[in-house]
Amino acid sequence: MIKIALIRHGKTYGNTFGRYIGVTDEPLCEEGIRQMSDRVMDTVDLVFVSPMTRCIQSAELLYPYARRVQIPEFRECNFGDFENKNYQELQSNPEYQKWVDSMATLAFPNGESPDQFQKRCVKGFDNMVDTCIRRHYKNVACVVHGGTIMSIMSTYGIPARDYFGWQVPNGCGYHICISERNWKLGRREAFMESEINVEYA
Repeated sequence: MIKIALIRHGKTYGNTFGRYIGVTDEPLCEEGIRQMSDRVMDTVDLVFVSPMTRCIQSAELLYPYARRVQIPEFRECNFGDFENKNYQELQSNPEYQKWVDSMATLAFPNGESPDQFQKRCVKGFDNMVDTCIRRHYKNVACVVHGGTIMSIMSTYGIPARDYFGWQVPNGCGYHICISERNWKLGRREAFMESEINVEYA
């Protein structure tokens, strides 16, 4: 079995205002740094991380001893014209209303479609698991984005939930286990062991 900790990065300035932060390369804010600091995490063989600054910083704080490997496919979604804006700023935008009415299935104007994004994240996860099997890593962490976690878990997560059923706050996530034998046989299931929560002052 391979044990994987899927953790969403700590809070950024844009997150505090509920903004769509995708390609904007924000660092952690002070609250986000507190979220990630002084936490006792399980020892891992390796940390896989999104190339975005907020994820790299979070990984450094959570696993300062561990070697990090960046996975480009783990980047957050490109929200296009909605980038760095929140609901209040977008509610009068007719393109945003179309997107909401589509149940979040339409592509973001001048950005990615949800389908493109989710397939990209799953491709990165598949390659990561293949690497773990090939190099005999048994306990790893992924410090990524909320959307990345939702994409992976809505595809492979057991018990099954839809995409939005796997939302997690900043600093939180899931411990999952994958059977190497089943993975090789094409039965790609990620069994959730427990949730990862964060408490901070």
